Amino acid sequence: MLAFADALLGIDEEALDAARTALQAAVGDEGLADAAGVAVTFNGIDRIADATGIPLEDAKVKLSRNLRAELSIDTYAAERV
Repeated sequence: MLAFADALLGIDEEALDAARTALQAAVGDEGLADAAGVAVTFNGIDRIADATGIPLEDAKVKLSRNLRAELSIDTYAAERV
């Protein structure tokens, strides 16, 4: 399951194919469909939460500080006011 989740977020199509095949062998077609549905839903909900301005958790604030500065993301909300 972890290999499948990691592969879904990556760009390696061979890794995704291998993870999908292994997960399907372990849990069947319905289990694979459920796993994919959960992953897609979580990804969508996470993006919506980010887009609405829900505050980042402290750990994410620290981890993303440099990236946010490089992209000037922190100024987006301030410019809307």
